[in-house]
Amino acid sequence: MNRSTLCTFAAAMFLASTTASVSAAVSVQRPGAAPPPPQTRPADPIRPTPTPVPEPATATETTEEPRREQRDLEYRNRRPALRVGQDYTLRAGETVRDVTVVFGNARVEGRVRGDLVVVLGDARLGATAIIDGSFVVVGGQADIEPGALVRRDVVTVGTSLNAPGDFIFAGEHIVIGNAMLGEWMRSVAPWVTTGLLWGRPIVPSIGWVWTVIFSFFVVYLLVNLLLHEPVRATAEVLARRPFGTFLVGLLVLLMWAPISALLAVSIVGIIVIPFFLSALVVAAVVGRVGVARWIGNSLIAPADPSSRVLALRSFVFGFVLLTLTYMVPVLGFVAWGLVGVFGLGAAVMAFLTAWRKESPKPTPAAPPAPSAFVPPSVVPVPPIAPDPGPVSSATPGGFARASFLDRAVAFGLDVLLVAVIHEGLEGTFFPRYSEFFFPMLVIYFIAFWTWKGTTVGGIVMKLKVIKTTGAPVEAADAIVRALAGVLSFVAFGIGVLWILKNDDLAPDGLPARQGWHDKAVGTWVIKESAV
Repeated sequence: MNRSTLCTFAAAMFLASTTASVSAAVSVQRPGAAPPPPQTRPADPIRPTPTPVPEPATATETTEEPRREQRDLEYRNRRPALRVGQDYTLRAGETVRDVTVVFGNARVEGRVRGDLVVVLGDARLGATAIIDGSFVVVGGQADIEPGALVRRDVVTVGTSLNAPGDFIFAGEHIVIGNAMLGEWMRSVAPWVTTGLLWGRPIVPSIGWVWTVIFSFFVVYLLVNLLLHEPVRATAEVLARRPFGTFLVGLLVLLMWAPISALLAVSIVGIIVIPFFLSALVVAAVVGRVGVARWIGNSLIAPADPSSRVLALRSFVFGFVLLTLTYMVPVLGFVAWGLVGVFGLGAAVMAFLTAWRKESPKPTPAAPPAPSAFVPPSVVPVPPIAPDPGPVSSATPGGFARASFLDRAVAFGLDVLLVAVIHEGLEGTFFPRYSEFFFPMLVIYFIAFWTWKGTTVGGIVMKLKVIKTTGAPVEAADAIVRALAGVLSFVAFGIGVLWILKNDDLAPDGLPARQGWHDKAVGTWVIKESAV
């Protein structure tokens, strides 16, 4: 078969296929013929929106969620609960470590792994409550429902316990006081919340407070009438030396405990301690009455301070004014403390002044008077008085005041001497590593000032302590000066550096060079000139 034959055959086949297609199309479009059914695709049924399927969690995420829940549970079990002035409720299924409620009520239905303590409030244990520790209620009502469990002790202080007969607790039931004590404690709670926490000793809205005020007024009134002269002396000391009375009162408050400890070392001192403390209480009461009278005298200015009627009027006025001041928040406690310090200091200083007046030092006997007979041939010639010279820096006795450097060197020598003695006695008379150095130093200064008017360091530096009147220092002066010296150092050394204050002049117009301890007693430290 040649090429032409192949081409003819291909053309014939193309024509045949074309003719068949055209005939099929014409037969479809023929009129009267039913059209063939459309070959349509059936519609898809409506399907719901598929829910997204979460991806499978990894092994790390699967184990982390229980761990987080376990940590939260352990944290809730470890945390304590503390409420002050608020109520607290622990629901069933909850667990805490400890529960402490002060001035509030507590209701527990869950589990407390530690102790449940309610102070001045009511406590109620539900039927599902479990206390692993102790159950303590102070000054409140304790109600326990059937089914509650306490694994340790039940302690009630001034509380009535309402518990069923089948109440179970594994420890002991400790009862302190009765319901009357609890009522008294609950009556004190408002004073604590509205008085003590506010910084005022008197709350006018509480009824029993006025009973206490009236009781104090009666006691102070009797002291004012029966101890008229001591109270008057205390008021006069306050008016004359307020700064010194404050220092002395503060020193007494700081030193009464160390002094009591020193007295307790010996048997005789133990006997003296009750009298010493009683004297402090009496001095505090007299001092407060003296402060009230001093305030009344300052505002009313009576014409005759020695009159008992005017003194009574001043005391009543001062007491009323102080009572009103005690009602002010914050200022009330500040005023109460200041009145105590000023009153105690004034009472101590008035006592020391009265003691010096009643026990004066004996005066030397006067030399015998010369014979009145004068021979007629002898004409008496008046002696020529020597020139007294300038009175530049001399004090009574002809000695100049000591400088700050001289006093510092003398004090350093004294401290070194006492330290050496204390080190030598430690382990023999004193216990090893004892704390007797400070009391020993105070006793050293008091003893030497009373005996010699100076110390070993003062002898080396030629210093001496005298009164501003020129009189020697007595035992009472030495004690007050030593205690005041402690305050001068404790107050960041300001009382000692006060010696450098040059604008504080003595009566002769020269710098007094006095520290706080010098001002409290009225002393000067003089420099003895070489003879």
